[in-house]
Amino acid sequence: MTTSAALRSFDRRLFAFAAIAFILVVLAGFARTYYLKPYFGGPPLPSLLVHVHGLLMTMWVALFATQVWLISSRQVRVHQRLGYTGVGLGVLIVITGLVTAMRAGKYGSPSMPPDIPSSAFMVIPLFDLLMFSLLFGAAVYYRKRPAAHKSLMLLTAINFVPPAIARIPITPLQNLGPLWFFGFPTVLILVCLAIDWRRRGQLNMVFLAGSLLLVASYPARLVLMGSAAWTQFALWLTSFV
Repeated sequence: MTTSAALRSFDRRLFAFAAIAFILVVLAGFARTYYLKPYFGGPPLPSLLVHVHGLLMTMWVALFATQVWLISSRQVRVHQRLGYTGVGLGVLIVITGLVTAMRAGKYGSPSMPPDIPSSAFMVIPLFDLLMFSLLFGAAVYYRKRPAAHKSLMLLTAINFVPPAIARIPITPLQNLGPLWFFGFPTVLILVCLAIDWRRRGQLNMVFLAGSLLLVASYPARLVLMGSAAWTQFALWLTSFV
């Protein structure tokens, strides 16, 4: 097996693992509050909009796994055509996610920490959407550069890990707060960068830039959350819903 063929084989296995892990993490995080909600009780969903957003996000997870499978099975043309569907789905996710976050910031939500004002916590989901837009937009831009494209798509999946793992009902982990739900994806990103560097002998600079941007967004959210500037911006933004 040639070096390039060995790399492609390794990448297929890595992304297959990532797709399966992504599905399991999302299911573990949202089972009690969304997927298996009738079996766990709890308050109803705040609105139909929240359900639509949850459905769109579920479709995104399924699309990610499907695209990984298509590449693994060498159905590149189908993968490319389905990518156009991904662009439309991504736009809908941003639109519904933005309105959902704004309404939660204004009226509150059961998913928000009770000890943090909802308008302040709104910075977290808004940054999720911002990072998704930047990373996915860059992935579309680099769609003809496979190494850059797939690394950015991997980052879009990692970007959605914190909301899921923050909801996994393991009290010791939840008590860690940001150290857990931001620390864990940071470790994932560092591991992926290390694997990429070790396998290729060099870092993919697009992957590195996207990784640094995503990791830097974690402390940025926490700093903004408690600022007067964010409070004023949140009040202005939520006045539209």
